[in-house]
Amino acid sequence: MIDAAPILALDNVTKVFGHGDKQVVAARSISFGLHAGRTLALVGESGSGKTTAARLIMREYHPDEGRLLFRGQPMGKADAKGLRAYRTSVQMVFQDPFSSLNPARSIRHHLERPLRLHQRDLDSAQRKAKIEELLRLVRLDPEQVVAKFPHELSGGQRQRISIARALAVNPQVIVADEPTSMLDVSVRLGILNLLNEMKKELGVALLYITHDIATARYVAEDIMVMYAGQIVEWGAMDSVLDDPQHPYTRLLLSAVPDPDRRFDDTRFDIELSRIDHIRRQAALPQPDVQQVGDNHFIRPMPD
Repeated sequence: MIDAAPILALDNVTKVFGHGDKQVVAARSISFGLHAGRTLALVGESGSGKTTAARLIMREYHPDEGRLLFRGQPMGKADAKGLRAYRTSVQMVFQDPFSSLNPARSIRHHLERPLRLHQRDLDSAQRKAKIEELLRLVRLDPEQVVAKFPHELSGGQRQRISIARALAVNPQVIVADEPTSMLDVSVRLGILNLLNEMKKELGVALLYITHDIATARYVAEDIMVMYAGQIVEWGAMDSVLDDPQHPYTRLLLSAVPDPDRRFDDTRFDIELSRIDHIRRQAALPQPDVQQVGDNHFIRPMPD
């Protein structure tokens, strides 16, 4: 059962770039909540608005309409103390585990810095013990990695360091933006398992942003499909992926190889002549919401 009160929520948020005829709506009337101990997958192709949603949550962008809510309180009215609490509670794991780490600094520095900033009551010995605890939490041996630099680690190890750094401040919410897309296939499963363990053991609310539907199914209980700045279909993972109702979701799934899908499953057969039409119509504003199942919703596409 989902807790009725999300830790963090976007409430009918819109973000627009540019002016006049060059105006681009990067996010249109986006609403969703992140709950403790659950993962919400935000899925869509490149340019659909996924990263804009992440940057709105991280307060890199401010909404033109709508509200960002933390523990039910609008962040637009937060004072300095409230902003500090928000920055501690909401952390991000980036797509590129190399560029997100300072190549001139050791792994010890990357983990010690957030402890100094956010847990100032810790002394030197306590910080050392905490760093070792964080590294073990992400399945790395402190003795082997703490003195190394990012270039001395593999991609998977670097991403584990990024996750450990996010966990250093005891966050309530983690935004993971394509955290496995730049990793070898052989190490992706380890990172996905780590995210699942983190969610279950620490009760973190996780927003998992990806274009990879297979990994989304593996880590998330709920899913949102995004296109042209809009959430076009959302709900329980199995319901949305096993019985997609929006034409764009079906189009997206038709391009994904699925060993569990029968060759004679005609639900995903889309004529080539229909693809451009679906994309054009799905990009138009879709203000209405229709419930199509238990915890399964779509925005009906214009005819």
